[in-house]
Amino acid sequence: MRLEADLHTHTIASGHAFSTVREMAEYASFMGLKMIAITDHGINMPGGPHEYYFSQIAGLPPSIYGVEILKGVEANIIDGSGNLDMPVRLLHGLDIVLAGFHADTGYQEGTVEQNTGALIAAINNPYVHIISHPGNPEFPVDLEKIAQAAKAAGKALEINNSSFYLSRPGSTPRCNQMARIAARYETMISINSDAHSCFGVGNFENALEAAEKAGIKPGRILNTSMALVHEYLTSLRHGLKKIS
Repeated sequence: MRLEADLHTHTIASGHAFSTVREMAEYASFMGLKMIAITDHGINMPGGPHEYYFSQIAGLPPSIYGVEILKGVEANIIDGSGNLDMPVRLLHGLDIVLAGFHADTGYQEGTVEQNTGALIAAINNPYVHIISHPGNPEFPVDLEKIAQAAKAAGKALEINNSSFYLSRPGSTPRCNQMARIAARYETMISINSDAHSCFGVGNFENALEAAEKAGIKPGRILNTSMALVHEYLTSLRHGLKKIS
């Protein structure tokens, strides 16, 4: 299986990453990708971007080194109602919004029930497109309920490649479990690198293996096709317009 897009990457703007947008795009081109999303952390992340960063990101070129650039954020879930650390006026201007739990950004780790409720609320937040690393054991959730909620909302859950070898220790069993549950419910999945340097862009090996072993169909993996990514985002934006 080949992926055309990497929808979760971080630049030096995140404060704990190591490459520029240009370097990320250049390496994505080298890796044969057609699209990347620049999804630096939301404004509550220690050392992360200021609001001004997200008000200016629209000025990036639509394509660099022949790679389409989506301008986005990995926002932080800050409460049990699925609210994010990003003002709505900034979310409106972004191409793609990932949301997830991160320590020291506003959300206090709760019980499985509380974490599950918060994540389902984020799934149903109309500005959110993808839930990032839901297999994180630091914020345990009921993966069955999460997969069902994402399926009902038409949202994608992420299988995060970095979770298997670098970030969020202990994630592997839960990521594999989530992959199996997602396959059963045919929940949409996004397989991403979560690269914090250009050298991680397009690194999907472990996450792809988990998806394939779980029997997730290629048509249920969002970034198998750049066209599918566009169709997905357009559909969700259409739903947001209806709500507005």
